[in-house]
Amino acid sequence: MHSAAIEYATCASVAALCEELAAGAAAIVVSEESLISNDRILADCLASQPVWSDLPIIVLSRAGVESISLGRIVKSLGNVSVLERPVRVSTFLSVVNSALRARDRQSQVRDHLISLDRIAAELRESRVQHEMIVRGANIGIWSCPLPLASLHWDDAVKAHFHLAPDAEVTIELFFERLHPDDRERTENAIAASIDGQLAYDIDFRTVSPDRRRTKWIRAMGRGFYAEDGTPTRFDGITIDVTDRKLVELDRERLLDSERAARSELERANQMKDEFLATLSHELRNPLNAILGWAQILRSGQLPPAETAEGIEIIERNARSQAQIIEDLLDMSRIISGKIRLDVQRVDLAAVVRAAIETIKPAADAKGIRLRAALDPLAGPISGDPNRLQQVFWNLLSNAVKFTPRDGNVQILLERVNSHLEISVIDSGEGIEPQFLPHVFDRFRQADATTTRMHGGLGLGLAIVRQLVELHGGSVRAKSAGHGAGATFIVHLPLSAVISDHNATRERRHPASPSLPTPVEACAEMAGVTVVVVDDEPDARALLRRLLEDCDAKVFDAACAADALQLVQTERPDVLVSDIGMPSEDGYSLIRRIRELPAEQGGATPAVALTAYARADDRVNVVLAGFQHHLSKPVEPAELIAIVASLARRI
Repeated sequence: MHSAAIEYATCASVAALCEELAAGAAAIVVSEESLISNDRILADCLASQPVWSDLPIIVLSRAGVESISLGRIVKSLGNVSVLERPVRVSTFLSVVNSALRARDRQSQVRDHLISLDRIAAELRESRVQHEMIVRGANIGIWSCPLPLASLHWDDAVKAHFHLAPDAEVTIELFFERLHPDDRERTENAIAASIDGQLAYDIDFRTVSPDRRRTKWIRAMGRGFYAEDGTPTRFDGITIDVTDRKLVELDRERLLDSERAARSELERANQMKDEFLATLSHELRNPLNAILGWAQILRSGQLPPAETAEGIEIIERNARSQAQIIEDLLDMSRIISGKIRLDVQRVDLAAVVRAAIETIKPAADAKGIRLRAALDPLAGPISGDPNRLQQVFWNLLSNAVKFTPRDGNVQILLERVNSHLEISVIDSGEGIEPQFLPHVFDRFRQADATTTRMHGGLGLGLAIVRQLVELHGGSVRAKSAGHGAGATFIVHLPLSAVISDHNATRERRHPASPSLPTPVEACAEMAGVTVVVVDDEPDARALLRRLLEDCDAKVFDAACAADALQLVQTERPDVLVSDIGMPSEDGYSLIRRIRELPAEQGGATPAVALTAYARADDRVNVVLAGFQHHLSKPVEPAELIAIVASLARRI
């Protein structure tokens, strides 16, 4: 065997032979005598071999297989070749090589089986991991034989469609559990995927039988086709993506909110720019007329008629500016919640008639016919007569402004159930449908361009709405469109109990003439000593002229220190003081005066005449020690009446 390049080992006993087998011997050669005497030991050794092993055994026998004892042993051992001794060397080597080749084939089978075992183990592990992934990701698997007749869903897919694991699935049930808004879209996607051999990938919602619960599901799949292109199956998976979808929807809502906020900010910024441009225009126009006519009048070369016309123009434009400022202050008070109503019993018909009278000159100038139908039995309401007159003056002024020459404006007052309904109807330009919802917005105008036909700040109707709502009412507008006129309807509630207070005070149009100075008040001003303090020379000159025209004795001062000295030396009957002054304001002045003894002027009655017109300013003025607060510009009659009253002459 050495010469045949066959590795071998010689064993002295069967036990040593078994050790070689355990070490990896590929075949054994044993004599008949050794085998017969130790057949049990060798049989036990062979029994411990792996199942793939069929160890080749070569037995050298004296009588061949004819030996009775050997025949029994050969049957029990299995893969045994018997060579009768003496055996030729070539035959022996041939048998040994054949046994080794057989053993080599067994080893190959063994390696293949081991490989199969390893692959099977990997597949089992992969299947376990796949099942864990599918369960963790909440993935369901579905299959649909084509044409669509029956559906095969696993438990996860059924759960996605709010079904029990034992539920039977049909195509009708599939569409029934889809959200109604997603059915057509999903059906079209399935048809496009099957007919066009496209990937199926769609998100849809499923609903529970009670329609109270909803899930977002993502379905992915594809069709399978026969060789002739006929679709045979439509298979895929579903994934519960509710959490992700809710996050996406929240993100979309946030983005939409941010976009809306940005758009609103841009719109507000544009409105601000338009408002500032409009405000500049509305203030500069009358200012231009005032300054221009003032310079013309200064020349002193105009005839009396033109001088009177110039004075009238200056006064009208000044009042127009005053009305603009008053509208701005009203809106500021409304926004800040500082506006106060003087609530009393109000005859609304009288208030409406007063508003009509103030607007009548403007209507007559345009040839506009004003018609009123006021129910005298409509009943009184509880409210602020001045603010209500402001409401109807604004509505009538707006109607006259937008009604062409020779047009019509109607105002109707009637009782409707527990409300009074006031309608202002014009035959004017009308309101476009897209602007109608914004007609009461602040600073909004249907035409804000530089070529617009009508002036204004876009505050009048906004003030109307706010004042009406402060009275517990409502206002609305309607119009059939451009050229069809407009109707504004105010609803005001009737109060169950109405207290009777002072009568309504008239609100005048800015362009109407001044109220005449009461003769009796002016007469009582004769000899009254007044100290006027204002840092503006023009303001001091105006006040001096008004008071001296009533024969009052006037001392003026440009600062608080000079005014304090005048109070102490002249002992005036009344002090008229500005609030906003450099170095020391009017609040400081009145406090210093109130600290003086009465004999030095500490009890002098005082009026605050100031451009600060907020409600807080009025309160601060009284708390500081003034008896009255008048906001600039002041009516001469009102100033003289208050000064005369404080001087205790009326």
